[in-house]
Amino acid sequence: MFSNLATKAALKKVGLPTDTFDFSSWTSSDSSKPSWKKITKSQPTTAADSDSNSNTSKAWPEWMSVKSLPLTVQPWLTPRPPPIPVAEPPRVGDLAPLDRDRQLVLGNGRKVLVVFLRCVGCAFAQKTFLHLRALATRHSSAGLTCIAVSHSSAAATARWLDLLPAAGGGRGGRGAGSVQIVIDEDRAVYAAWGLGLGSVWYVLNPASQVAGFREKGWLGARVAGSLGKGAAGVVGRQAGTGGGGGGGGGGADADGNGNGPLTTMGNKWQQAGAWAVDGRGKVVWGGKAARVDDVLDLDAGARALGFV
Repeated sequence: MFSNLATKAALKKVGLPTDTFDFSSWTSSDSSKPSWKKITKSQPTTAADSDSNSNTSKAWPEWMSVKSLPLTVQPWLTPRPPPIPVAEPPRVGDLAPLDRDRQLVLGNGRKVLVVFLRCVGCAFAQKTFLHLRALATRHSSAGLTCIAVSHSSAAATARWLDLLPAAGGGRGGRGAGSVQIVIDEDRAVYAAWGLGLGSVWYVLNPASQVAGFREKGWLGARVAGSLGKGAAGVVGRQAGTGGGGGGGGGGADADGNGNGPLTTMGNKWQQAGAWAVDGRGKVVWGGKAARVDDVLDLDAGARALGFV
C-alpha cells in the first residue's frame, strides 16, 4: 500500500526515506531485529551501554556545578554540617566550652571577650567587630583579651579586615587591631559554643530586613571581587593554645567532594554570639544573637569582667 508514487513523494517531502514503511525486509528468522538505521541515526542504547555510561549521565556539566556560582551567591547555599553536633550555648556560670581541635582555649588567668561573627561582608558583623576592636584598644593594656571567631576563609577574613573603617571614621588600614582572630571554616568551634544555622525567620524577618537596608557596611561584593576563587592568605594572630586556627585560605568545598558550596565567604545562615569568660574559664556574660541584626552589647560583657 506504501509503494505508490504519491506516498513516496509525501515521505520524501517530510524528509523520510521512501522505504521507511517497507516491511518486506523483515524476515521471519530475524523479525525481532528491524533495521534501525532506516528510522534513526543510531541504534537505541542497550542495558549494557546504560550501565557503562551511568556515571557520565549522572554527572552535571561543569558550568552547572554549585562551585561555578559567584562567590557572592555561595553564602546563601546550605553548607555542610559542622563535624560535631551543635551543643547547647553556655550559660552564665558554666565553664567555657572546649572545642574538638582546641582552637579556643580560655581561662588560664585571662579575661576574655569572645565574639562569633557572621559571614564576612555582613554589616552587622562589621558593627560588632568595630565595637570589639574599640574595646580591645581601650582595655588591652589593662588585661582584656578580645577574640573574634570567623567561619569565612583566612583570605576573605583578612581582606574584609583591611576594608573596615579605622577608628574615628577614617579610611581603612587598622585591620584587626588588638583583636585576636580565630579561623573556624568548618564551624566546629561555633558548634561547640551552641551556634548552628539560623532559620529563615532568623535571617529574613521584617525587622532584620529593615535594619539591613539602613546599614551601609555591606562589603561582601568588594571582598568577593578582590578574591576570586581559590584565593589564599593568612590572617591575624591565632588565639588559644590549639594552634589550629589558621584555617584554609582557599575556600574549601562544604561537602568535601567538590560539589558543595564554597566556604570562602562564610554562610548567611550562621548564627552569631558573644561571651565574656573570666580567668577561671567561667562564663560571666553572653549568649546567642536573637536575629541577624541583634548586635550584642559588648560593653556589658566588658563590665562583667571588671572593665569600665
